[in-house]
Amino acid sequence: MPDVHAKFSPSASDRLIHCPPSLLLGEQYGPEDTGSEYSREGTEAHSLGEFLLKKALGLPCEDPRSTLKMYTTEMQECAEGYRDTVLEIYETMKQSCPDAIISVEQQVSFEEYVAGGFGTSDCVILGDGHMFVIDYKHGKGVEVSAEENSQLKCYALGSYLAFSPLYDITDITLVIYQPRISNYSQWSLKADDLLLWADTVLRPQAELALKGAGEYSCGSWCRFCRAKAICRKRAEENLMLARYDFARPDSLEEDEINVILAKVDQLVAWAEDVKTYALQQALAGYAWEDWKVVEGRSVRKYSDEAAVAKAVKDAGYDPFERKLLTITAMEKLLGKKNFEALLGDMVVKPSGKPTLVLRSDKRPEMTTAINEFMEENENGKEQ
Repeated sequence: MPDVHAKFSPSASDRLIHCPPSLLLGEQYGPEDTGSEYSREGTEAHSLGEFLLKKALGLPCEDPRSTLKMYTTEMQECAEGYRDTVLEIYETMKQSCPDAIISVEQQVSFEEYVAGGFGTSDCVILGDGHMFVIDYKHGKGVEVSAEENSQLKCYALGSYLAFSPLYDITDITLVIYQPRISNYSQWSLKADDLLLWADTVLRPQAELALKGAGEYSCGSWCRFCRAKAICRKRAEENLMLARYDFARPDSLEEDEINVILAKVDQLVAWAEDVKTYALQQALAGYAWEDWKVVEGRSVRKYSDEAAVAKAVKDAGYDPFERKLLTITAMEKLLGKKNFEALLGDMVVKPSGKPTLVLRSDKRPEMTTAINEFMEENENGKEQ
């Protein structure tokens, strides 16, 4: 996979479409962070998935596993699931179109709409007027939907521009495969609608972004912005909630609480981003007027575990305890398939702690005591 990233990259397109000036503002605070543990893990998982898929298709490839520093049984199983998902779509396509084509790690360009716009799509499948654009997401922090997904639409746009001179493409399906949270998302649109979006949304917003123009806008897209801790617009929107701090919770109206609930997670995230930024600046030498850096709490630990074990044994004691592996550790040891076969019937999942979420959340609503009471009363009336 190429290491070069476009200035207006498909992965950042959602933020740049919603908040064009964040592109140049973010560039003032260093290069994009691609060295985090999560980023490295995702890159390695993609490399493994690419290898397994190419191997299954009989394409030239090299096994990357000896170089993967974060390789686990879970990563192997997720990558195999990605391979199987792609192959299933490909085989289904070939049933109606025997000469269907598949491209793995397809480099695409949409410079016709965005200056310097390019990217790499995990997989593109073409046949019988239909194009599938498939993206493997190894992360599990945020569930990703294929619906109106601007990253996949950019990949689809680049793929359409590359293949449409040779193939008549009328329908496009975007697919997200996110195995670690059992998320498979699929969304379809017409090629004409994709081109309309590219012309009326992508092109004008990208032009603004590349010039540093347009309006700042805050939302979920702030998550990966390099300027998220110092952005004035984000600060202003989050500080608007401060006016509720001086009212007793029971004095708020329901509609006010509804507004707060919709924004409180963003408020907490913003506060943490500011604290992290301030700490980084202090560690780099900046002296805040009212704040200083101190050592946080730490726990005692052995300087040499082998020497400790020997000393305790020599004293006539057993320094070790036998303890059953946690479910996660046991699953890694056995692998998911073996774990399910051996221990599936012995694993139970207690009810989770009640959590307030948006009604759009996929999880079923809990039955509360008041709901049970109301249902019992309704049933009593019917009898």
